[in-house]
Amino acid sequence: MTQQEVPARQRPTLEAVAALAGVSRATVSRVVNGSPAVDPTKRAAVQQAINELHYVPNLAARALMTGRTYAIALVADEPDVRVFSDPYFADIVRGVSVELADAGYRLTLAMIQRPEDRDHVEQYLLGHHVDGVLLISAHSDQRLADRLLEAGIPLVEGGRPVLATPRSRFVDNDNVGGAALAARLLVAAGRRRIGTIAGPLDMSAGVDRLHGFRQALGDAFDPELVEHANFTTTGGAEAAERLLRRRPDLDGLFVASDLMAIGAMGVLRKAGLRIPQDVAIVGFDDIVLAAACDPPLTTVRQQPIQQGRMMVRLLLERMHHPLPDADDLPDVGDEENVVLPVDLVIRESA
Repeated sequence: MTQQEVPARQRPTLEAVAALAGVSRATVSRVVNGSPAVDPTKRAAVQQAINELHYVPNLAARALMTGRTYAIALVADEPDVRVFSDPYFADIVRGVSVELADAGYRLTLAMIQRPEDRDHVEQYLLGHHVDGVLLISAHSDQRLADRLLEAGIPLVEGGRPVLATPRSRFVDNDNVGGAALAARLLVAAGRRRIGTIAGPLDMSAGVDRLHGFRQALGDAFDPELVEHANFTTTGGAEAAERLLRRRPDLDGLFVASDLMAIGAMGVLRKAGLRIPQDVAIVGFDDIVLAAACDPPLTTVRQQPIQQGRMMVRLLLERMHHPLPDADDLPDVGDEENVVLPVDLVIRESA
């Protein structure tokens, strides 16, 4: 019989854990509820007793006592097809899951796939079914973020909000700096007609990567060599076709995501262009497929797993919840926002 199948009267109680650990019921309660005000030796004894008895807290009673649900919502403002096919989102979820588990919170995933979903998700979150919200892939419509902040619900965004306010808190990667690295590499390689497939301008990643690229090229920037797509392989291929029709003399290309770059590489090869001999190409993300491309893709490496973990830590700090130890992450300290560094991974495509 599993723990869930055991009748409630037979399940281990706080009193049983306290007796085995040799501490008071109040001490066990503090440990279960994540209070830092517990002697480390007593905390270890309680945790050992919990493990031996297979004690599982009564979440309903715990919520009534603490006023918390011990659940955090991760909201993705994207269709499920993109969320489950883009490695970036998978890594964000991995990072979030790890950090929430260490802090004793459950993860609730919500996706806004259609305009009508926005109201349903908003009503759920405003109903205080979760203690805080992590929002990823937000577009320029900031209504959801604004409503949550107005309601006093702790919120941290993955990526700089396009319409940031003084109340916004976010964790981002250095999109501007990464795009500048890519542009400078193409210039140093002797490319003179350098184009870009940028992301959508209703997302900060699209805006910032285009800004960094343009800034690094300076006077060499040519607006005619700019196309936009939606961070998908198909979008990248379609944008590359439009760009080549307009400027077949293209000899360098920065693509604002690896998935789009993979789509663009197929179009270049179909057009009889060699990579990198005829067109050098640089992506952004360093997903696993980047190293498996033909040729392997030069790209900007960002840190989505660490981004997800830092989002949780910023949220917990905003919620005044004790932060789990994490020597491998920057200290959030008093920082309102965090921008993680990126680096250039040079392979055969540029």
